[in-house]
Amino acid sequence: TEAEESPEPQWPEDELGRRTPRGTVAGFLSAVASKDYEEASAYFNLEQVNIDEEGADLAQILENFLNQRGQIIPYSWISTDPGGRTDDDLPPNLDRVGALTIAGENIDLYVEETKGPDGGPIWLFSSATIEKIDSLSHIEESELLADRILPTFLQENEWGGVPVGQWLIAVFLVVLAYLIAWSIIRLVRLLIPLIWPKAGTELTAGIIKAFALPVRLYLALWLFIALSREIGLSIILRQQFSGLTVIIGWLAFLILLWQLAVYVGRFSKHKMTLRGNVSGVSIVLFLQRAAKIAIIIFGIIVVLGVFGVDVTTGLAALGIGGLALALGAQKTIENFVGSVTVITDQPVRVGDFCKVGDIVGTVEKIGMRSTRIRTLDRTLVTIPNGKFSSENIENYAHRDKFWFHPLFGLRYETTPEQIRYLLVELRTVLFAHPMVSNDPARVRFVELGSDSINLEVFSYIIVSTFDEFLEVKEDLLLQMMDVIGESGTGFAFPSQTIYFGRDSGLSKEKSRHAEEKVREWRQKGELQLPQFDPDKVKEIENKTPYPPEGSSKRKDSGSEKLPGS
Repeated sequence: TEAEESPEPQWPEDELGRRTPRGTVAGFLSAVASKDYEEASAYFNLEQVNIDEEGADLAQILENFLNQRGQIIPYSWISTDPGGRTDDDLPPNLDRVGALTIAGENIDLYVEETKGPDGGPIWLFSSATIEKIDSLSHIEESELLADRILPTFLQENEWGGVPVGQWLIAVFLVVLAYLIAWSIIRLVRLLIPLIWPKAGTELTAGIIKAFALPVRLYLALWLFIALSREIGLSIILRQQFSGLTVIIGWLAFLILLWQLAVYVGRFSKHKMTLRGNVSGVSIVLFLQRAAKIAIIIFGIIVVLGVFGVDVTTGLAALGIGGLALALGAQKTIENFVGSVTVITDQPVRVGDFCKVGDIVGTVEKIGMRSTRIRTLDRTLVTIPNGKFSSENIENYAHRDKFWFHPLFGLRYETTPEQIRYLLVELRTVLFAHPMVSNDPARVRFVELGSDSINLEVFSYIIVSTFDEFLEVKEDLLLQMMDVIGESGTGFAFPSQTIYFGRDSGLSKEKSRHAEEKVREWRQKGELQLPQFDPDKVKEIENKTPYPPEGSSKRKDSGSEKLPGS
């Protein structure tokens, strides 16, 4: 059996706070601020090192080096784990916490893990770092600019271990850095359109405006850090500002994301409005709000992390809460995903006449949660978008032509010659009509039904609206009824009929006429079966007057002119 893992030992707090790398750095700077250099030397690993200076003297030398050309990385970047950082390329017992520039040489500052008297971990400035500082201790210190420009009374009075004059200089540098950054960005924004003409377009100008404030903050931050090091502000004061500089850096990044979200949302909303896509505007507004909420949550987490608050537990709780919320709002999320599908695929648009499942009507609104359809009964049906996107959607608004396919059932007394006559004449009606597509335009004898002989028409009417289709369909049916009547036959009745009296039967004269016509076609080789001759199609194409003669919609080109015209 596998041995049970032993729990990590819980060490008592170190009286100097040296259990973690951050505690060691903060404790050293606190001791320096109090001018207790003897205590500050307790944060050095002085065992097994060969140095000339005393520990207290080395602590003061390190302070002076840091004031001149040194820096400590922000506290939020220094590990608070007793085991140190594990995501760097350094050995597990070594962490980098700062750097010095002395006589043109760059020196990294490290803290290393050692064992305390109680066996627990104690982090100290590494022995290699201490030896390096000792070897450079002979270098003469140059007078700092801050010390040269400050009067004596502002240097003697201290606040938090830092001369009051340096606090005033820090405030002045903040204002100066921001004014310089503002001037530079203002000048760049004036020069960009002169160098790059496309910068004046709506898209580019909006992006440049979104970047202006974040870049200004980053530049001001960089200028403040650089100027404070050049002037020689105390490392204690600069470290007090380190957390603020990190927050401002993240704030600039979050402002950039915020302004880009606002600009992209405004630009997309404008484009959707121009296209008349009301539902698209709703989607854009929803995504914009979601992006802003995400930026705010991310900003809060970052700021809490900078102040040393452990956000891991909060993130875990947020994840569990988000999962519970997602399960509870499953239908809402499903409808939102359906809305995105409807907007992106666009199977229907507002104003389209369509069939969704068993519902037929006109789309009036496509919203974030549902779609509304006005039915033929003038009722309003609301369909959740999750269900709407999963239904079979038949859109009638985008068809290019209408299917015309009546089935004519003829009486069984109809002779084959009459059928041949009808096949030719009914096709002639299709070919001759200007609103009927010739490909295909067919009439076929399809079956001998239970109570009728069936002829099937298959063609397409070239119109754009349903009302126009009904008009043309009506005209074609009337013409075909005339042809069937002229053939001498008639429509079959789908029910049994008991006749009382004498049946006059079919017209012998019309039947004889149809048969003679077919015989004449045969003799001349002009029987257009089983297919029409293409030359014949061209001869009769568009010969039928439409709208029919006498219709109020017909406008004859040869109409009489008004008197006096």
